[in-house]
Amino acid sequence: MLNTRDPISTVLVVCLIAAGAGLLVTNECPSPTADASEAMSFDAVLIGYFGPSDPLHPEAADMWRAASLAVEQANEAGGYKGIPFQLIPAWSESPWAAGVTDVVRLAFVHRVWALVGGVDGPSTHLAEQVITKARLALVNPVATDKTVNLAPIPWVFSCAPPDDAQARVLAGAIAADARKRPIVIVSATDHDSHLFTVELIKALAICQLTPAYHFQFDPREQTHREVMEQAKRADPNAVVLIAQAEAGAQCLRHLRDRGCKATVFGGPWMGSRAFLERAGKAAEGVIFPNLLALSATWSSFEQAFTKRFERSPDYLAAHAYDATAVTIAAIHRGGLDRAGIIAALKEMAPWQGVSGEIRWNSFGANSRPVSLGIVRDGHILPLDPPAPR
Repeated sequence: MLNTRDPISTVLVVCLIAAGAGLLVTNECPSPTADASEAMSFDAVLIGYFGPSDPLHPEAADMWRAASLAVEQANEAGGYKGIPFQLIPAWSESPWAAGVTDVVRLAFVHRVWALVGGVDGPSTHLAEQVITKARLALVNPVATDKTVNLAPIPWVFSCAPPDDAQARVLAGAIAADARKRPIVIVSATDHDSHLFTVELIKALAICQLTPAYHFQFDPREQTHREVMEQAKRADPNAVVLIAQAEAGAQCLRHLRDRGCKATVFGGPWMGSRAFLERAGKAAEGVIFPNLLALSATWSSFEQAFTKRFERSPDYLAAHAYDATAVTIAAIHRGGLDRAGIIAALKEMAPWQGVSGEIRWNSFGANSRPVSLGIVRDGHILPLDPPAPR
């Protein structure tokens, strides 16, 4: 039996599924093309989307809504030469098993022109393995795992700055805050939290700062209370809490309920609406990498999103919107040709998105500088607001 958590086995699964669908998958898989006359026979220009699209996943559902909004606006502007764009979703509660089947179908059966996704590091790596064979552009909205762009696949593009860039800025702030009492790291063991923690510890070492304690917990188990008790007993000056929205909010509430007054630093998930809603007043004063570098187009996007879905967008939604919008722009520039779309994506940076500027480096990662945010009265503000001119 194949282990679908192993990358090599996953590639084998992809090939077997494709073979079962009557598809020939090789390292030289041809890139589908269509000239303008052929395009006129299409009902829609298909873009794949790998992520949840139902309200059972509130954070991911907002990403789907934002991507859908980008498509709606593109179609209101005339679509592609009069042909509407259409977003085709694919997801599974077991992305490493059934999910790979869905991505293969997007690439080889639906033959989408590009793929937007996934919604975290593991799902993006899964999509990456499929598009490697399909020679299909993958535009990653929010995964900040730097290894997504370290593989030699020149058609993978990431919209959010990677963990190492975030960690350097956060480490500098932690070092500046350091005093006599110890610094404590509390981190979850899930894939994305673990990788962010690794990068942060490296960055702290460069700042000649070593945490006095590092406590870890499995977010799938109810162990955070014990871990947070240990963190409080260390009497820290600063607690670095690295966990995704739900687990991070629970940990922070427990820490504050126990009377801990330490400065709290964290990962980018603290900038999500889900974290702010679940943490409530406990979120006051937390400091984190703010991946929402508000641009001149943010206001119009925020108004359109709020009007359409009756809820405000956060950095996750903004990056999903940008990933879809830049993909659509690349289709306009590169035509209905997978290779042309990939080339167009490479040429389009710097791209001014609603989340901030997107600057692909040579690996397809966003090299935009990262700033820090702080929560004040339930709102995210710049940690160091620019001086008035």
